[in-house]
Amino acid sequence: MNIRKHINQFIKSRSLNEGFTEEGNPDTKYYAFDWDDNIMFMPTSIMVLSENDEEVPMSTEDFADHRHQIGKEPFSYKGTTVVDFAPDPFRNFGVKGDKRFVLDSMIASVGPSWNDFVECINGGSIFAIITARGHNPKTLKEGVYNLIMSNKNGLNSRTLAENLYKYRNIGNEVTDNKKTRALTPKELREYLDLCRFYPVSFGEGSATNPEEGKIKAMREFISYCKDMAKEVGEKAYFKNDVENNEILPIIGFSDDDPRNIEKMKEFLDDEDKEKLVKTYLTKGGEKKEY
Repeated sequence: MNIRKHINQFIKSRSLNEGFTEEGNPDTKYYAFDWDDNIMFMPTSIMVLSENDEEVPMSTEDFADHRHQIGKEPFSYKGTTVVDFAPDPFRNFGVKGDKRFVLDSMIASVGPSWNDFVECINGGSIFAIITARGHNPKTLKEGVYNLIMSNKNGLNSRTLAENLYKYRNIGNEVTDNKKTRALTPKELREYLDLCRFYPVSFGEGSATNPEEGKIKAMREFISYCKDMAKEVGEKAYFKNDVENNEILPIIGFSDDDPRNIEKMKEFLDDEDKEKLVKTYLTKGGEKKEY
């Protein structure tokens, strides 16, 4: 490979994009995902209250449509009239439901951003989970760990191991061409420690209005991605005293809730002056750039 030609092409574009290029160089594409109805259709329910004081389970997809009505006006839902939240309505979405999250994630059907999630992980890319859930962040990490180790629906732990090996050898003049071995639990945990998990209603956050929490998480993740892109870029491209060049990350964020995407887009229009983040709405199971 003509390294100087590649550097010149990079300087011209000022950005890279996806796992590794055909030449074996890293890109700086990063991913941010909402979880429910985006990566996976989880069986977990929010508990609401009927006019007869009976608890009614509501899916996360339906909750996205009705969350601004609950407790404000009665409305019909699956043959009953919902008047308010049930006591502790998000009991299954916080730390009380940590064990259930890990189990549910293994049996859930995949969502509209699943293929992107697979592409991200198999390529060894850094990602963030930005969800309204309130689980302990370690619980989200454990759920993803189990999905990868079980090679669920296209996830490939061996391919991930191969790409992590490439990242470890960025900038080396001599690489070991031996066949890669299976991914070890330690290597997977080290990889996931580099990723970010933001359950925005964990602690003091709000599950009913998660927009501000997601914006805060995205602001932090953008800063983190800039630092990571700079570190990887300097190792891969700038070892020959190439100076005064900034490597910019490309970040994709997907969410199924139109209000979350709308508020995130407003934030990005104000603060993302370099236009690093692209937003995607996945409501109804179809992914569209927003």
